[in-house]
Amino acid sequence: MSEEAQPLLHGDGGNDELVRGLCCTEMELREYSDKYIVRSTDPYTVGYGFSVDRSHGVIRPLEGDLGSENPLKVSTIYGVAGVIRLLAGSYVLVITSRKEIGSYLGSTIYGVASMRFLSCNEALKELTTQEKKDEAYFMSLLKIVEATPGLYFSYDRDLTINLQRSSQLAKERTRKPLWKQADPRFIWNRNLLEELIEAKLDPFVIPLIQGHFQTIQFTLKDAPVKLILISRRCNRRLGTRMWRRGANLEGDVANFVESEQIVEYGCFRSSFLQIRGSIPLLWEQIVDLSYKPKLNLIEHAEASKVAQRHFYDLMQRYGEVLAVDLTDKHGDEGKLSHAYSVEMEKFPDVRYNLLYVSFDFHNTCGKGYFDSVQLLYDQIKEDINKQGYFLMNAEGELLMEQKGIIRSNCIDCLDRTNVTQSFLGRKLLDIQLQKMGLLSSNESITAHNNIIDIFKTVWVEHGDEISQEYAGSHALKGDLVRYGRQTFSGLVKDGLSALSRYYLNNFQDGMRQDALDLISGQYSVSRGGPSPFQQNALENISYLPLASAVIIGGITLTTFSLNQGRNMQHFPASILLAGVTVGVVALVKANGKQFCSRPRLCGLY
Repeated sequence: MSEEAQPLLHGDGGNDELVRGLCCTEMELREYSDKYIVRSTDPYTVGYGFSVDRSHGVIRPLEGDLGSENPLKVSTIYGVAGVIRLLAGSYVLVITSRKEIGSYLGSTIYGVASMRFLSCNEALKELTTQEKKDEAYFMSLLKIVEATPGLYFSYDRDLTINLQRSSQLAKERTRKPLWKQADPRFIWNRNLLEELIEAKLDPFVIPLIQGHFQTIQFTLKDAPVKLILISRRCNRRLGTRMWRRGANLEGDVANFVESEQIVEYGCFRSSFLQIRGSIPLLWEQIVDLSYKPKLNLIEHAEASKVAQRHFYDLMQRYGEVLAVDLTDKHGDEGKLSHAYSVEMEKFPDVRYNLLYVSFDFHNTCGKGYFDSVQLLYDQIKEDINKQGYFLMNAEGELLMEQKGIIRSNCIDCLDRTNVTQSFLGRKLLDIQLQKMGLLSSNESITAHNNIIDIFKTVWVEHGDEISQEYAGSHALKGDLVRYGRQTFSGLVKDGLSALSRYYLNNFQDGMRQDALDLISGQYSVSRGGPSPFQQNALENISYLPLASAVIIGGITLTTFSLNQGRNMQHFPASILLAGVTVGVVALVKANGKQFCSRPRLCGLY
C-alpha cells in the first residue's frame, strides 16, 4: 500500500456521524483560569468542541452545556493547528487570523495570517533549574513557529494531493476527514495533529501545507482562463538553507517541493507537475562566517544507497524521472555535481525510467538572459513531450495524463531552479492552451503582453515565497523571470537579499532549525534525560554580539596601530597592537563555526 493510501495516524474519525468529514470553519475560544474551551460556531457543527486542561493539557470532548462560569476572555479563532507537549505541559497552536487567497476546484483557500500557542504548563513550578531554562528555550522556539510563513489550508478540500492523483482516488476517500485523505509528506503540522486525532476530534483537524498558493484569471481571445500555481513543501527533511542540505539516509532530500500549474478553461482542467529538491547525496555546508562555506561530501557506509532510495521512491510516485542538474561544473559545486553524475550512472536497470541532464546554468546564462534556458529546453523537449501533462473534461473523463516528472536542482534549489521551472511552465502553458483550442499550434502566450506579464509575476512571487521558507529572504534572479534579463535595480535587490541570507544563515538559522525539528517531531521532548542545551564557554555568549565585537575590535586595533605608528616612540606599541589584530582575525577565522548560530536538538542526518 502506498503512503498516500495509509491513514496519517491512528484513529477512526469523529464522535458523531453528523460531523464526520466536516471541518469547523469558525470557532469560539473561551479562556478560563483552569481550562481552555474551543467550540464550533458553524451551523452544522455548532456546540461541538473540546476543552483543554491548563494544568496537564488533557483534551476532552465537550459534554453538555458550558455551565455558568464566566470566561476570562472570549475570542474567535479559525482553526486548531495542533498540540505539542514540552517539559512543563502542553501548548495548543490555534489560528487567530486568516486571509482568503483564492479558490481551488470550487473550495475557498485561506492563508494563515497569525497563530498563537495556548500554554497549559502549570507544571513549570515542579521543574528543576536546568529544566526551567530548557523550557524557556523551547518556548522561544514556539515563538518562531508562530511566525511560520507560507501556510495554506482549506476546510473542505485536500491541498496535499495533486489534480491527477486526486482524479485517480476512489470517491469514498473524499467522504473521509481531511487528514485521512491527505498525503502525509505534505502536511506541515502532521506531528502536531496526533493528540487531536487520538481524541477523535476530526472537525478540528486541519492539515496545513507550507509552500505557495496563487490564482489568477485572465481573458484570452475573449475567453476566461484561470491559472493556479500551488506548491507543497515536503516535511520529511524540513529545515533551513544551511542546516538541511542534501539527503538523509532514507533518501529524503532538503527543500523538496512539488509545484503544480493548473489551467481551467471551459470544460477543461489541466495540470503540469514539477518537483525540486537538493542533490540526493550526503553532503553539508556548515556556516563559518565566510560568505560561501565549503561544500563537503559525507563519507558513510550507506552513502552509495542514498540516491537509489531517493529515485526509486520518485519513480514509484511519478513515473519516469528527468533529473535536471543546474549546478556549476567547477569549484566545490563542480565536485558535488560530478559526484551526483557518478551516482546517476549506477542505474543501468532503470535507464529507461531515469534520465540525468547536466546544464551549467551560470555558464550558459551568465550574461543574464532568461531565454538562454531555451538551450536546455531544446535538449529535453522530446522527453517533456513524452511525459506529457494531465487533462480532463467536466465529466471527469481522462484525456491525457502526465507519465513522468521533471526534477530540477541547483545548490539551494531556489534561484536557478525557479528560473528554470518558470520557463518550463511557460512552455507547457502554451501546449496546454493549444490543446484546449485557445491557441493555434504556432502561437505562444508571449504574444499577449498583459497575460505573460501576469504569468511572470506569479512565478516571481512563487520563487520569493519558497525562498523565504527555506533561506529567509527573497529569491535571487527574479529579474530573469520578470523581464527576461538582469537589470541594475535587480542586481541591487539581489545583493540585499544575499546579505540578508548571509546574516540569517550565520546568526539566526540555528534556532529556526531547532524550531522546525521540534514541531516536526524530529526531536522528542522528555523529562529525566540530559539537557540538549549544555554549552561550552564560547557557546554561552550570544553569537552575533560576540562576532561583531571581535570584528569591530580588530578593525579598531588596526586603525589605532596605524595612527600610532607615525610616531617612532609608539612603534613597539604599534607592532604589538598590529600583532593582536592579526591574532584576533586568526581567532575569528579559525573558530568561525563557534560564532555562528547552530541547531542544538538534532544532527544533520
